[in-house]
Amino acid sequence: MLPKALYRQISSFPRLSRGLATHAPLSSIPASFHLKTGQTFKGRSFGSPHSVYGETVFSTSITSYTESMTDPSYRGQILVFTTPLIGNYGVPHNGAPYDSQDVGVILESQGIQCAAVVVADVAEQFSHHAAVESLASWCQRYKVPGITGVDTRAITRLLRDQGTTLGRLAVGADASLPAPDAHEYWDPSLENLVDQVSTKKPYDLNPTGSIKVAVLDFGAKANITRSLIRRGAAVTVLPWNYDFNVIRDRFDGLFLSNGPGDPAHCMEAALNLRRTLEEWNKPIFGICMGHQIIGMAAGLDAYRMTFGNRGHNQPVLALKSAGSITAGRVYVTSQNHQYALKLQDPFPQGWEPFFINCNDSSVEGIKSTSDSGKKVWGVQFHPESAGGPLDTIEMFSDFVAECKAHKLQNQDTLGMLNVASPLQRQTVPPRVAVAA
Repeated sequence: MLPKALYRQISSFPRLSRGLATHAPLSSIPASFHLKTGQTFKGRSFGSPHSVYGETVFSTSITSYTESMTDPSYRGQILVFTTPLIGNYGVPHNGAPYDSQDVGVILESQGIQCAAVVVADVAEQFSHHAAVESLASWCQRYKVPGITGVDTRAITRLLRDQGTTLGRLAVGADASLPAPDAHEYWDPSLENLVDQVSTKKPYDLNPTGSIKVAVLDFGAKANITRSLIRRGAAVTVLPWNYDFNVIRDRFDGLFLSNGPGDPAHCMEAALNLRRTLEEWNKPIFGICMGHQIIGMAAGLDAYRMTFGNRGHNQPVLALKSAGSITAGRVYVTSQNHQYALKLQDPFPQGWEPFFINCNDSSVEGIKSTSDSGKKVWGVQFHPESAGGPLDTIEMFSDFVAECKAHKLQNQDTLGMLNVASPLQRQTVPPRVAVAA
């Protein structure tokens, strides 16, 4: 124990606070959370004091609430966190460069993407060396409402029983009103959410990279481009409906990103990709929405799952070996999706299942067969994590390695074509010495 005199001296020191930190006190504004199935939960508001509709989903993630909330795949969704305490480590400044290539943000996008958040207990005080504001003030700044003081365990059990459900977060005077009628609930899956979050024009990152990779942006998390850049790729990000076939010869590989909503809204991209698969033999890799687009282009159907899979602890079983992936091994993955590809028998020619989910046996990955002459993979989970486990992060290394190998092979082929055969070479007559 400290001597009493020393303890009194330390206790008398003025308390220090970070100059950038903001500890916004929570409001006493009432809030109600309604589910379309008839249940209502009462709590208090934090963040922006306005009411919203959305699709209610839950995440089992224990940490990384900032990454989840900035993930474009959560667009239009009311995000329920199963972890009781949220906000205890605050929110970092999101404008700082993450690495030397600077993708612009240290989180997964420029701002909060979900429609609202539901937590059991939001932290009014936070502690982290990189934090600059509280979760409540961050939500208020991005005009995202939240509710705290509700039984998220009960909400989660309801969602597990009845599936993903439409909801409404009513704040202030709206909180005392009756629950909306069933026809009043807004269904975000009816809209093309991808078009809302995708880039509107192409842009380049790390232009001096050793290989050139095009990324079709369906709502790409920033850690996707970081993961490619860290492995030496020059990245060109394209709008989701950009016809890659027009410029495909400039690139060594194609990457299809994650994204929100129903893949049926992106049929234009699937049709463009079908032509790419038929005419282009360079490596292609897709995750989440990108995986579904690859499957649809290959002839598979996508369907809406009853529950969806979200969180950082989803186990998947590898059915085939490829690169860093070993058949028969279970990998723990980060996921956020409501739609999946149908497992059908037989599979389209030239394709095979790659992963299945250990919990619900849904398709978690597909790949081109070894005899197809192509290098194409699609996975439903997020190898780039952010947040979550890094069990499959080396799939990015596999993809980049295939791009480099294909580029080198093409260079060797071009080199051989440029070397003239002996019959094509012109014979240069020897010099004849002329007597002076």
